[in-house]
Amino acid sequence: MAKFDLKIQAQKLRRKGISVNKIADKLGVSKGTVSLWTRDIILSIEQLETLRNSSIRGAELGRLRSAFLQKERRLKLIVENKELGIEALRNLTQREFLVVGLGIYWGEGSKKSNEFSFCNSDPEMVKFFALWLKKCFGINSHDLICSIGINESHRKREHAVKKYWLKILGVKESQFTKTSFKKTESKKVYENFNNHYGTIRIRVRKPGLLYHKIIGLIEGLKVNMPG
Repeated sequence: MAKFDLKIQAQKLRRKGISVNKIADKLGVSKGTVSLWTRDIILSIEQLETLRNSSIRGAELGRLRSAFLQKERRLKLIVENKELGIEALRNLTQREFLVVGLGIYWGEGSKKSNEFSFCNSDPEMVKFFALWLKKCFGINSHDLICSIGINESHRKREHAVKKYWLKILGVKESQFTKTSFKKTESKKVYENFNNHYGTIRIRVRKPGLLYHKIIGLIEGLKVNMPG
């Protein structure tokens, strides 16, 4: 079995609450390797109790309990800061929304002359960007031209991938150009293979005026930065 397959198997077993020693014996790898592969997997209280009842003692049980408490603290911190962030940025003004989108395009968009193009793999970012085009520049979903970029290994999933981005953007299939399949071969095995949707590139029809307007506004950001 290939190394990446073994790693995925080890992680699946660990999530079920199987001990590191038993996983190492089952897969025929060292205990240290299993520990490295599964170090970010935190077990539940019930799984810890199962391990304890299975005569797991000493350092491993102590490490698991400590890791569980750290996970609880981390999750609490994440929730608290999400709530603070939502409250802090409630009721964004049109100007603030414009500036955020300009920053995104400045970092991720094409700056080639007269070429308006934005590419990303984050569905929330893509939705934000499409809404930004609509609210700030009057570019509706039917004005968008979309293209997908994904590894050749996902060719059989092209329909599912396209359907995913159609739903995200609310566009028609006729607005998609030919999918770009990257021919880079990868021997790595991914557990979430069917949840990968590549990147989506967004362009607009007749981009010249929009491009110059956005580049001009980005120049305004450069010139008017504090200090």
